[in-house]
Amino acid sequence: MNVLIVDDEVIIRTGLASVISWSELGLHLLSPAASAEEALERLEAERPDILITDIRMNGKTGLELAEEAAKLLPGLEVIILSGYGDFAYTQQAIRQGVGDYLLKTSKPEEIIRTVLQAKQRLLERRAEDSRAQRQVREERRRQLHKWLIEGEAGAVPALPDRGKQEREADRPERWQVLIVSADGWGQEENADSLLRFAVQNMLEDLLPGSAVLIHQGQIVGVTDDSSWGDAHFTAGRFKGMLERIENLLNCRLRLAAGIAVEEADQVHQSYLTAAAAFAYHDLLPGVKLVDYREIAERKGGRTVLSQEEENGLGSILLEQDPMALRAWTHRLADELAADPECTPESYQACLQSAAVAAHRWLERTLRALGKEGAARFEPWQQPIEGAKLKEELFRHLHAVMTLYHNQLGEGQASHVQRAKAYMESCPAEELSLQQVAAYVHLHPGHLSELFKKETGSTFGDYVIALRMRRAMELLAVSPAKVSEIAGLTGYEDVKYFSRLFKKHTGKTPSEFRDEALGYDPAGLTAGGG
Repeated sequence: MNVLIVDDEVIIRTGLASVISWSELGLHLLSPAASAEEALERLEAERPDILITDIRMNGKTGLELAEEAAKLLPGLEVIILSGYGDFAYTQQAIRQGVGDYLLKTSKPEEIIRTVLQAKQRLLERRAEDSRAQRQVREERRRQLHKWLIEGEAGAVPALPDRGKQEREADRPERWQVLIVSADGWGQEENADSLLRFAVQNMLEDLLPGSAVLIHQGQIVGVTDDSSWGDAHFTAGRFKGMLERIENLLNCRLRLAAGIAVEEADQVHQSYLTAAAAFAYHDLLPGVKLVDYREIAERKGGRTVLSQEEENGLGSILLEQDPMALRAWTHRLADELAADPECTPESYQACLQSAAVAAHRWLERTLRALGKEGAARFEPWQQPIEGAKLKEELFRHLHAVMTLYHNQLGEGQASHVQRAKAYMESCPAEELSLQQVAAYVHLHPGHLSELFKKETGSTFGDYVIALRMRRAMELLAVSPAKVSEIAGLTGYEDVKYFSRLFKKHTGKTPSEFRDEALGYDPAGLTAGGG
């Protein structure tokens, strides 16, 4: 498409001509005209598609030029340049059917956006004028989708020949799929789609023998990169390409590269690996380009919280400290992402386990307070965009904390109830009368008396029952040795632990584990009350 700039101020027309890389937008810049009269003389011979003209000029005005040019070239897109004092003229221009207007003080990215909108309008009109061409283009897009996204054999579309002449005769074809996301043009209506359209155009220009389509908000391209040399050079080419597009369009891009394949019917596999690589942007927020080969050997990080982390989370939920909760959530997510074996699946699973741990804490604490069944909490539904997982998890945990404190927690809770709630989140080694009494701000002797009076059980018996319940939960779900579970529940002597466990449950720890399939932790409360 041809672009003609018309302005009687040399600094304006030369500035517009040089500040933007027009060819990289898929546009050909004609020599700027110094007046409306000059532009009108050149219109029929040079046939611009987009006219950018100053609204005030010596001789004919920009509005007069636009009106006469529209008669000579029906369908011409006109963009008016104006100053702040030309608002009335601009309104008149819009009424006359001028496509858009720009202030002379506009930033390059605003000019690019306006010109691309004009280009898009032209393409849409031309598509409407040529039903046959539109059908051909849509059929090609469907065929590309079937080949690339769906993996349908035999659906290979014809691709451009650009760059193939450079291929060495003895080098085979090598296909590679890229997935690109783009943002940075704000929240205005159609801003995202227009940006994707611009990036799609530039990718088709910059990638040899490429075909590009928009799929689920991402730009997906396949290129015959056999003329680019080895894989390391290819990765470098992508990096430079990203920077070039970002600088021109003033946007932010993220790219994932799939494996290179040598057969057209393997291109879908390249797409799947590119999609797998793209998911790692959630784990590597500072990385713009992810190559599947760099993450293909990852085995997966841990998928569950440690007991220590569960205890820490419970303590924070009990203390009603949103800042500490946010810090805990971010620390967990960042530590997971820093693991060189972490995958999106293991990352999401471990964050999910944090939500489950919060639900368990709520159920245990309410059960200890005699309020079992008083609250129902929906499972955490992870958002589609993984980049939001960290903040979404915080919001979910905060909702659990708020539910406990605002509806079911403190209120008129007695010292004993507060002590029970604290003990549910307390590590086993800290389950001492002195530690718990300090938390509820009572003398240990007084708390002991209140415990006996309110629960009918001594503090020591309640602690044993609580530890036994934790041991049963661990035996039911953990492959840890009995000696390890004894240590986790506060007992160094495994024989003493086993005697207490059998006295409490009627079974040895091993016998309990063998029958643990039907164990229901809600069926036993620690010390009643």
